[in-house]
Amino acid sequence: MNFSSLPETIEELTDRSWSFFAPYYADLQARPLTAGNARAWLADWSQLTRVFVELYSVLSIEKTLDTADEARESAYNDFITNIYPEAVVAEQGLKERLLALDLADPDLAVLLRNMRNEAELFREENVPLDTELHLLGNRYDKLTGGLQVTWRGEKKNLSQLLALLESKDRQVREEAWKLAMAQWQSIRRPLNDLFLEMLALRRQIAHNAGFADFRDFTFRQLGRFDYTPADCLTFHEAIEQTVVPAARRILEKTRQQLGLERLRPWDWMPENGILAETNQGPPLTPYRTEAELVQGGLNIFHQVDAELGRFFADMAENSLLDLESRQGKALGGYCTTLPLRGKPFIFMNGNGTHDTVQTLLHEAGHAFHAYEARHPLIWQEDVPIEFCEVASMAMELLAAPYLTRDSGGYYDEREAARARLEHLHKVLLFLPYMAAVDAFQHRVYTSDKELAAEDLDAIWLDLEKRFLAGVDWSGLEEERMSGWHRKLHIFHIPFYYVEYGIASIGALQIWRNCLEQGQPTALGAYRRGLALGGTRPLPELFAAAGAAFRFDAPLLTELVALVEEVINDLTGQLEPVTG
Repeated sequence: MNFSSLPETIEELTDRSWSFFAPYYADLQARPLTAGNARAWLADWSQLTRVFVELYSVLSIEKTLDTADEARESAYNDFITNIYPEAVVAEQGLKERLLALDLADPDLAVLLRNMRNEAELFREENVPLDTELHLLGNRYDKLTGGLQVTWRGEKKNLSQLLALLESKDRQVREEAWKLAMAQWQSIRRPLNDLFLEMLALRRQIAHNAGFADFRDFTFRQLGRFDYTPADCLTFHEAIEQTVVPAARRILEKTRQQLGLERLRPWDWMPENGILAETNQGPPLTPYRTEAELVQGGLNIFHQVDAELGRFFADMAENSLLDLESRQGKALGGYCTTLPLRGKPFIFMNGNGTHDTVQTLLHEAGHAFHAYEARHPLIWQEDVPIEFCEVASMAMELLAAPYLTRDSGGYYDEREAARARLEHLHKVLLFLPYMAAVDAFQHRVYTSDKELAAEDLDAIWLDLEKRFLAGVDWSGLEEERMSGWHRKLHIFHIPFYYVEYGIASIGALQIWRNCLEQGQPTALGAYRRGLALGGTRPLPELFAAAGAAFRFDAPLLTELVALVEEVINDLTGQLEPVTG
């Protein structure tokens, strides 16, 4: 096969069936392979993989842009059903050929370690089960993406409703929250059934691979070579010890400033990262149009670093941003990479609030990582998620000083202080929620009993009380115990959530470095870390970016103190001047 004839863009790929890919995989399987020609062989395989992954990414993007488009859904499902399983089997054969060489190449050490792990986990009987899980995940998107309410005569999906959940008018928040909860409750049984079906499949996958439970299997599958389930449980305890008290201080101060006898669920919504604002000014309205959102982001990133600003401009110029919410669009936000083009794509559900700005800063951090981490082989760009999220979370903090209009941003000085205060509150309030989500999955997937929906609710309720106390749920017990439904990671990507917590500790250290050493020094280390891609183990990536790979109570104590210090400074800036 002539690998130079592979398409250079996905638009050139007119045959999107397995029959296109099969001859290339067959050629790689049959071609003589030695230590001497392994690099050239890997380069061809890498280029084929770029085409394959880009096709998957494009199909995935298209179906999330419009969940009601049956043609897009059909194309995605065809790929998952008829192409993906064939490729998984073919890839396994190539991994076995490569690993049999036992190459001693330091530059490929992480790549080979990851491939060896994947090859050892592979079981052909799991391929159809994995396909079924992908299709069930698509069902979750359809169920939740189709939820909508009528607000003042206008249809709104749940992403569009978020702006109302952030309203300073408590009655508006309560009404919007209850409308949203009614929608979630309307699909409670289908979601229970869906998850239990997923749970059974995941347990079978783990059993087929020879693991005692799905947690142990997933830790191996996710390549968690540098920390263990026990480390995660220690992290939960450290959060309970150091962060939960700080979160309760924030909630109590919020209650006092709002003049309330008690906080209710529409005052703090951790799954959405929303805490009722106590400032008396009007709601933050950073932009009116998507063009204004993009321009503000462009200005801010140029202030952070001129090269990063050029990266973002490239995305804007090449239609790699879809930022505003609309009917039929899937919930959430993400940044994915188009490896054939060598470009990232950002998907969001903007609604005109500061949360949209914060999401843009976050997803742009991922995009910058994609630009920085280009390497000859696609697998060298496969970065551990724990460090991917350092890229995004650190960018939120590094960009914060440039939110003001005199830096090209969205706010005056007082509004920017409000926005930064809101963000730092979220940084602390997120960690207990993350711990609850992660601990939920540890308990569910290590249970040796046949779980029913009421067991899942009971587990969530217990953890909600442990990590998220401070809100009165009287009369809303059903909404409280089914809170696990409202975190898509639990359905789509099991155990993919603690990464955000680990990454937030890394990001806070980079921010601390910025405050102590100056932005040029801290940003230089940050970019050097990103440029390593996936060529180094996780602790080395953290170290290159200027952070320790730790998440213990002493480090958390130090970082919580820093965040609370800056929160107090920002709060002081917002207090009315008297005299």
